[in-house]
Amino acid sequence: MQLQCCCFGGPANPQNNSYETLFFIVDLHAITLPHDAQELSKATRSTAAIYLACGIDTTKASVFVQSHVRAHVELMWLLSSATPIGWLNKMIQFKEKSRKAGDENVGVALLTYPVLMASDILLYQADLVPVGNDQQQHLELTRELAERLNYLYGGRKWKKLGGRGGSIFKVPEALIPPVGARVMSLTDGLSKMSKSAPSDQSRINILDPKDVIVNKIKRCKTDSFPSLEFDNPERPECNNLLSIYQLITEKTKEEVAQECQDMNWGTFKGKLTDALINHLDPIQQRYQEITSDAAYLDGILSDGARKASEIADATVSNVYQAMGFLKR
Repeated sequence: MQLQCCCFGGPANPQNNSYETLFFIVDLHAITLPHDAQELSKATRSTAAIYLACGIDTTKASVFVQSHVRAHVELMWLLSSATPIGWLNKMIQFKEKSRKAGDENVGVALLTYPVLMASDILLYQADLVPVGNDQQQHLELTRELAERLNYLYGGRKWKKLGGRGGSIFKVPEALIPPVGARVMSLTDGLSKMSKSAPSDQSRINILDPKDVIVNKIKRCKTDSFPSLEFDNPERPECNNLLSIYQLITEKTKEEVAQECQDMNWGTFKGKLTDALINHLDPIQQRYQEITSDAAYLDGILSDGARKASEIADATVSNVYQAMGFLKR
């Protein structure tokens, strides 16, 4: 089982011109489809360790587990009461996954998980949400829900109930990186690289050993065109592999195009393989250090959940008040 981590940016910090950032492992989203209960906690810890190994600075960002902040589920229920079912039926990912699995094998959570995603974001009054192109529809739903709740319960209505008035939620914006917003499969340049794809050959996993990386790149799909180039619609695999190389080497698109334009696939695959191994090796070493110190990892996650709960609980309290619930 492989889980994802979500990231949101909060109010700007004028001292370092950056954002207060929250990273969390979305274990609640992991159960929208049938899952192995024995593997869930193991995968959660592993995912947290991977993100820390990738270099998250916990003095500047909070890292926690989604289910450790109960406000995520509370706000989801409150948002669900104002979410038209028609909005959810339009979600492309729900249509695709439910069609593949069949109605009898699809739980309600698969339909409603975009509402949980909206809760994940709106709880923290996020300004920016880093997303890939395939998640823009879900973020747009989040924005619509924020505006809907603000209209239904915010402003003067909230003030009459003793609240501060105004907007209950910030309406977040997407932060789409110029490179790497959508990395494609190693076996099909027109399909997204995905942890849930049936074939492990289709992706590079952060913890893949060197020999596995060598084999995957050696066998990845290419084409028969001469030379290498970006942005040729007839060469999706070429564009994808060059983009991956650009990402992990942190070179500009122009630098990569100049470096690789006259290479054949054999030469380029060797360079890409070496770059991937060199990029992932220190992350894998740091991962081993983190996973060997359970107390350290538990402390990071506990501290992150405490900080996140302070923000999330304040938001949920405001929503309860604005919606007219009796004060506890």
